[in-house]
Amino acid sequence: MGERGLLIVLSGPSGVGKGTVRKAIFDKYKNDFDYSVSMTTRKKRTGEREGVDYFFRTREEFEALIETGGLLEYAEYVGNYYGTPLEYVNQTLNNGKDVFLEIEVQGALKVRKRMPEGIFIFLAPPDLDELKSRIIGRGTDSMDVIEERMEKAVEELKLIEYYDYVVQNDTVENAARKIRNIIESEHLKVSRNLNTYKKIIKELE
Repeated sequence: MGERGLLIVLSGPSGVGKGTVRKAIFDKYKNDFDYSVSMTTRKKRTGEREGVDYFFRTREEFEALIETGGLLEYAEYVGNYYGTPLEYVNQTLNNGKDVFLEIEVQGALKVRKRMPEGIFIFLAPPDLDELKSRIIGRGTDSMDVIEERMEKAVEELKLIEYYDYVVQNDTVENAARKIRNIIESEHLKVSRNLNTYKKIIKELE
Protein backbone atom coordinates (compact mmCIF):
# COMPACT_ATOMS: atom_id res chain seq x y z
CA MET A 1 0.00 0.00 0.00
CA GLY A 2 1.23 3.53 -0.82
CA GLU A 3 1.45 6.48 1.52
CA ARG A 4 -1.77 7.47 3.25
CA GLY A 5 -3.34 10.67 1.97
CA LEU A 6 -3.24 13.99 3.78
CA LEU A 7 -6.25 15.21 5.75
CA ILE A 8 -6.72 18.97 5.30
CA VAL A 9 -9.18 20.64 7.67
CA LEU A 10 -10.40 24.19 6.98
CA SER A 11 -12.39 25.71 9.82
CA GLY A 12 -13.39 29.03 11.34
CA PRO A 13 -16.34 31.05 12.67
CA SER A 14 -19.71 31.00 10.94
CA GLY A 15 -19.83 33.75 8.30
CA VAL A 16 -16.06 33.98 7.83
CA GLY A 17 -16.35 32.66 4.26
CA LYS A 18 -15.20 29.05 4.56
CA GLY A 19 -17.46 27.86 1.76
CA THR A 20 -16.52 30.72 -0.58
CA VAL A 21 -12.78 30.20 -0.03
CA ARG A 22 -13.10 26.43 -0.43
CA LYS A 23 -14.96 26.94 -3.71
CA ALA A 24 -12.23 29.31 -4.94
CA ILE A 25 -9.55 26.71 -4.16
CA PHE A 26 -11.41 24.06 -6.12
CA ASP A 27 -12.35 26.34 -9.02
CA LYS A 28 -8.99 28.06 -9.55
CA TYR A 29 -6.39 25.40 -8.78
CA LYS A 30 -5.69 21.97 -10.13
CA ASN A 31 -6.04 20.00 -6.93
CA ASP A 32 -5.00 16.46 -6.06
CA PHE A 33 -7.51 16.08 -3.25
CA ASP A 34 -11.17 15.25 -2.79
CA TYR A 35 -13.66 17.46 -1.02
CA SER A 36 -15.56 15.64 1.69
CA VAL A 37 -19.11 16.96 1.69
CA SER A 38 -20.45 17.53 5.20
CA MET A 39 -23.84 16.43 6.47
CA THR A 40 -26.30 18.79 8.18
CA THR A 41 -29.81 19.00 9.55
CA ARG A 42 -30.21 22.69 8.67
CA LYS A 43 -32.54 23.69 5.86
CA LYS A 44 -31.18 24.00 2.35
CA ARG A 45 -30.42 27.60 1.31
CA THR A 46 -31.24 28.99 -2.12
CA GLY A 47 -28.84 27.59 -4.72
CA GLU A 48 -27.46 24.81 -2.53
CA ARG A 49 -27.44 21.28 -3.93
CA GLU A 50 -27.73 17.91 -2.22
CA GLY A 51 -24.40 16.07 -2.23
CA VAL A 52 -22.53 19.14 -3.49
CA ASP A 53 -22.83 21.74 -0.73
CA TYR A 54 -24.08 19.37 1.99
CA PHE A 55 -25.86 16.10 2.52
CA PHE A 56 -29.16 17.34 3.95
CA ARG A 57 -30.71 14.95 6.48
CA THR A 58 -33.47 15.03 9.06
CA ARG A 59 -32.57 15.19 12.72
CA GLU A 60 -33.74 11.59 13.13
CA GLU A 61 -31.54 10.36 10.28
CA PHE A 62 -28.53 12.22 11.65
CA GLU A 63 -28.97 10.89 15.17
CA ALA A 64 -29.20 7.35 13.81
CA LEU A 65 -25.72 7.82 12.27
CA ILE A 66 -24.41 9.13 15.59
CA GLU A 67 -25.66 5.97 17.30
CA THR A 68 -23.98 3.67 14.75
CA GLY A 69 -20.64 5.56 14.77
CA GLY A 70 -20.97 6.58 11.15
CA LEU A 71 -19.50 10.07 11.61
CA LEU A 72 -15.87 11.15 11.96
CA GLU A 73 -17.11 14.15 13.89
CA TYR A 74 -20.31 16.01 14.52
CA ALA A 75 -21.42 19.08 16.38
CA GLU A 76 -24.64 20.88 17.14
CA TYR A 77 -24.42 24.54 16.17
CA VAL A 78 -27.22 27.11 16.56
CA GLY A 79 -29.82 24.36 16.73
CA ASN A 80 -28.56 22.20 13.84
CA TYR A 81 -26.24 19.22 13.53
CA TYR A 82 -23.18 19.23 11.25
CA GLY A 83 -20.96 16.20 10.68
CA THR A 84 -18.48 14.34 8.46
CA PRO A 85 -19.17 10.82 7.10
CA LEU A 86 -16.39 8.56 8.43
CA GLU A 87 -16.31 5.76 5.85
CA TYR A 88 -15.66 8.05 2.90
CA VAL A 89 -12.79 9.88 4.64
CA ASN A 90 -10.93 6.75 5.71
CA GLN A 91 -11.37 4.99 2.40
CA THR A 92 -10.06 7.97 0.44
CA LEU A 93 -7.05 8.51 2.72
CA ASN A 94 -6.17 4.80 2.62
CA ASN A 95 -6.18 4.97 -1.18
CA GLY A 96 -3.42 7.59 -0.95
CA LYS A 97 -5.62 10.54 -1.88
CA ASP A 98 -5.92 13.73 0.16
CA VAL A 99 -9.23 14.75 1.72
CA PHE A 100 -10.26 18.37 2.21
CA LEU A 101 -12.75 19.06 5.01
CA GLU A 102 -14.54 22.38 5.53
CA ILE A 103 -16.19 22.15 8.93
CA GLU A 104 -17.22 24.07 12.05
CA VAL A 105 -14.70 24.71 14.84
CA GLN A 106 -16.26 22.23 17.27
CA GLY A 107 -16.04 19.52 14.65
CA ALA A 108 -12.46 20.37 13.74
CA LEU A 109 -11.31 19.93 17.33
CA LYS A 110 -12.97 16.51 17.48
CA VAL A 111 -11.19 15.49 14.27
CA ARG A 112 -7.90 16.69 15.77
CA LYS A 113 -8.34 14.24 18.64
CA ARG A 114 -9.06 11.30 16.32
CA MET A 115 -6.67 12.22 13.49
CA PRO A 116 -3.94 14.47 14.96
CA GLU A 117 -1.80 13.90 11.85
CA GLY A 118 -4.15 16.13 9.84
CA ILE A 119 -3.36 19.71 8.79
CA PHE A 120 -5.65 22.16 10.60
CA ILE A 121 -6.17 25.63 9.12
CA PHE A 122 -8.18 28.36 10.89
CA LEU A 123 -9.81 30.89 8.55
CA ALA A 124 -10.08 34.18 10.46
CA PRO A 125 -11.99 37.39 9.67
CA PRO A 126 -10.08 40.70 9.29
CA ASP A 127 -12.07 41.92 12.33
CA LEU A 128 -15.38 41.24 14.08
CA ASP A 129 -17.19 44.18 12.44
CA GLU A 130 -16.41 42.71 9.03
CA LEU A 131 -17.60 39.30 10.19
CA LYS A 132 -20.92 40.75 11.38
CA SER A 133 -21.37 42.57 8.05
CA ARG A 134 -20.85 39.31 6.16
CA ILE A 135 -23.38 37.44 8.29
CA ILE A 136 -25.95 40.24 7.90
CA GLY A 137 -25.20 40.36 4.17
CA ARG A 138 -26.35 36.76 3.78
CA GLY A 139 -29.90 37.86 4.53
CA THR A 140 -30.72 34.41 5.88
CA ASP A 141 -30.66 34.97 9.66
CA SER A 142 -32.70 36.97 12.15
CA MET A 143 -30.91 39.53 14.33
CA ASP A 144 -31.20 37.17 17.32
CA VAL A 145 -29.41 34.43 15.39
CA ILE A 146 -26.80 36.94 14.14
CA GLU A 147 -26.01 38.04 17.70
CA GLU A 148 -25.78 34.39 18.76
CA ARG A 149 -23.35 33.70 15.91
CA MET A 150 -21.22 36.70 16.89
CA GLU A 151 -20.96 35.56 20.51
CA LYS A 152 -20.00 32.11 19.27
CA ALA A 153 -17.38 33.59 16.91
CA VAL A 154 -15.58 35.28 19.81
CA GLU A 155 -15.40 31.97 21.67
CA GLU A 156 -14.15 30.19 18.54
CA LEU A 157 -11.40 32.74 17.92
CA LYS A 158 -9.96 31.79 21.30
CA LEU A 159 -9.37 28.26 19.96
CA ILE A 160 -6.85 29.28 17.27
CA GLU A 161 -4.05 27.84 19.43
CA TYR A 162 -5.24 24.31 18.60
CA TYR A 163 -4.64 24.81 14.86
CA ASP A 164 -1.48 24.52 12.77
CA TYR A 165 -2.08 27.59 10.61
CA VAL A 166 -4.22 30.73 10.65
CA VAL A 167 -5.18 32.49 7.40
CA GLN A 168 -6.94 35.85 7.40
CA ASN A 169 -9.75 36.07 4.87
CA ASP A 170 -9.06 39.65 3.78
CA THR A 171 -9.91 38.72 0.19
CA VAL A 172 -11.06 35.34 -1.13
CA GLU A 173 -8.23 35.25 -3.68
CA ASN A 174 -5.50 35.85 -1.07
CA ALA A 175 -6.93 33.34 1.38
CA ALA A 176 -7.31 30.64 -1.28
CA ARG A 177 -3.73 31.18 -2.49
CA LYS A 178 -2.29 30.97 1.03
CA ILE A 179 -4.19 27.77 1.83
CA ARG A 180 -3.07 26.20 -1.44
CA ASN A 181 0.54 27.14 -0.58
CA ILE A 182 0.19 25.54 2.86
CA ILE A 183 -0.99 22.28 1.31
CA GLU A 184 1.86 22.25 -1.23
CA SER A 185 4.42 22.95 1.51
CA GLU A 186 3.06 20.11 3.66
CA HIS A 187 3.57 17.68 0.79
CA LEU A 188 7.21 18.77 0.51
CA LYS A 189 8.08 17.99 4.14
CA VAL A 190 10.93 15.53 4.54
CA SER A 191 8.86 13.44 6.96
CA ARG A 192 6.27 12.81 4.23
CA ASN A 193 8.85 11.92 1.60
CA LEU A 194 11.46 10.04 3.60
CA ASN A 195 10.29 6.53 2.72
CA THR A 196 10.34 7.31 -0.99
CA TYR A 197 13.92 8.56 -0.87
CA LYS A 198 15.04 5.70 1.34
CA LYS A 199 13.86 3.34 -1.42
CA ILE A 200 15.79 5.33 -4.03
CA ILE A 201 18.94 5.26 -1.91
CA LYS A 202 18.61 1.52 -1.36
CA GLU A 203 18.29 0.91 -5.10
CA LEU A 204 21.43 2.96 -5.76
CA GLU A 205 23.59 1.29 -3.11
